[in-house]
Amino acid sequence: MKTPLAELERLARQSLIQHGVSDAAAAACARVLVQADACGLETHGVSRIPMYCDMLVRGRIDPAAVPRLISSSGGTALVDACGGLAYDACDLAISALIDLAELQGVAFAGIRNSSHVGALGLHLEPLAARGLVGLAFSNSPAVMPFWGGSKPALGTNPVAAIFPRRNGAPLLIDMSMTTVARGHILLAAQRNEAIPEGWALDKNGLPTTNAKEALGGTLLPSGGAKGAMLALCFELLCSALTGSALSFEADAFFAPDGNAPRIGQAFLALAPSRLAGEGVYHERVQTLLDHIAQDPEVRLPGARRQELRAQAMTLGVQVRNDLLAKLQQLSIAPPVKGNP
Repeated sequence: MKTPLAELERLARQSLIQHGVSDAAAAACARVLVQADACGLETHGVSRIPMYCDMLVRGRIDPAAVPRLISSSGGTALVDACGGLAYDACDLAISALIDLAELQGVAFAGIRNSSHVGALGLHLEPLAARGLVGLAFSNSPAVMPFWGGSKPALGTNPVAAIFPRRNGAPLLIDMSMTTVARGHILLAAQRNEAIPEGWALDKNGLPTTNAKEALGGTLLPSGGAKGAMLALCFELLCSALTGSALSFEADAFFAPDGNAPRIGQAFLALAPSRLAGEGVYHERVQTLLDHIAQDPEVRLPGARRQELRAQAMTLGVQVRNDLLAKLQQLSIAPPVKGNP
């Protein structure tokens, strides 16, 4: 039996509120997580709520944090998440970004002292709704050695881009810089499933198909050396420009104990009207997508997510029984310090 999105959002929101998070911050988080589930992104959906609750109980995320707009000048804005959840901080950054980009044509917004950001591309949808092209970046706890090394130095460091279209849903591209997002490894470990070769190395630097060994080891970069270079670029955009923690300074999200991650996110928005013009922009985008679509084997990025999301809006989503029971428990039982 599928769970309606509204009920899933209620459970996620109430679970966070029971752990001391404000109504606004809980609502922002629940909204994005449930939309990720609707898109078929189970690894970035409400399965993250128990992890967030653990981090809240253990002081790794500050439940009382309220994000602040630190600066906004020229075409830049900086938001401090203050050690809280990332979602309301992202809402604040995107709001500032839209105002700046519509005024000046291009804008950059950074977030510091943040945490796990979920499905990165979903944060860009308000930009496309206003006709803006958007890019998003985040660093994350180190799981990837730099090319040629063995010590974790960089995170999965996802990147997302959104391109509005005159007719049809925006083109959304969203991916991590590792061969696979670490959430897939976690789910495989929870289910005692093997993972494919080429995803990860164990703690000794040897290839492994054991998901639990992979969680204690490292993930391989997508595209080899080139993927590692891109991950380095995104790392610096998110940390050096915002004053956030580097990936190797942040303890793993999935570990029961650790420090406050205090990682960073970065968003860039561009107004087509200030460049070639909206008419030319939309014609160029559609011409390319039409050409790509001539190949019957091709599926545009995000197409499957759009289909699943449309279905989920009316039918709901399938949630594992154990996860649903955990959410129900978290939504009614206040936490016991040190025993989440």
